[in-house]
Amino acid sequence: MELNLHRLWIFMQVVEHQGFSAAAQRLYMSQPSVSNQVRRLEQSLKVTLIDRSGARARPTAEGEVLAEYGKRVFLLAEEAVAAVQQVSGLASGRLLVGGSTTVGTYLLPSLLARFQERHPGIECDVFVGNNEAVLERLLAGDIGVAVVAGVPTASQLLTETVLDERLVLVASPAHPLAGRAEVAPRDLADCRFLLREPGSQTRVLQEQALSEWELDAVSRGAVWGPEAAKQCVAASLGIALISEHAVVDDVHAGTLTVLPVSPAPRPRPVNLVRRRDRLLSPAERAFIDLLRSAGGWPRELPA
Repeated sequence: MELNLHRLWIFMQVVEHQGFSAAAQRLYMSQPSVSNQVRRLEQSLKVTLIDRSGARARPTAEGEVLAEYGKRVFLLAEEAVAAVQQVSGLASGRLLVGGSTTVGTYLLPSLLARFQERHPGIECDVFVGNNEAVLERLLAGDIGVAVVAGVPTASQLLTETVLDERLVLVASPAHPLAGRAEVAPRDLADCRFLLREPGSQTRVLQEQALSEWELDAVSRGAVWGPEAAKQCVAASLGIALISEHAVVDDVHAGTLTVLPVSPAPRPRPVNLVRRRDRLLSPAERAFIDLLRSAGGWPRELPA
């Protein structure tokens, strides 16, 4: 029995995109060609790999097993490429870095710009999502290195604290509490708090702060992402705990104001994260060196 890697890759795309047509678009192939390649893979293994009975193509039990091994096969192939690239250095290549929402939006762009100035032959890409999405891709081997807020707990990951950040409570300048020298938690009991979506590490800290302020019963709403949260706060739909780095321009422009609540939320670490078993490419190692020497965020609010 022979396992054809080209057919295995096509099968992996069908599983990932949950359909033959979607996989065909991704692979720039015709849908019949994709179906034929998967069928021939099934014939060589003498099992059915894809359940075609529903609206979406889903792996059978045998297909799920093969897909897990397929991830490992192609991760090993990427590591082989990285090992070869270590010989050629940083003259060419590609760097993909993952970043949790705040980090990926307000830290990584300027950092990657500095990286590209030093290594113009390297193409730089960034994947931005909440912590859950970034770590899922990191564990799957889709991303080699990531920078996230908080401390991941998965045993397969190595973490290193490189920076920290604090959350600040922001409100519309028209808010009744705006302009106060200090705000006590009891003053916030009648406010509506806008929280990040589930899966966000910021959401965990927001709920932790509300608990520490004894505001567990306060009115709440959910908003996806810091930019949407800022717009909602500016429109007086509520107040929100947001990373200081996300609101620097808004505070300076006067569209948001910081409510100096005491005690302030505790700072959180920003961590460099990678898989223990992954061989890093020269570009990934050079990025890590740059991150370690960054010294701080591009812009910060006064303490």
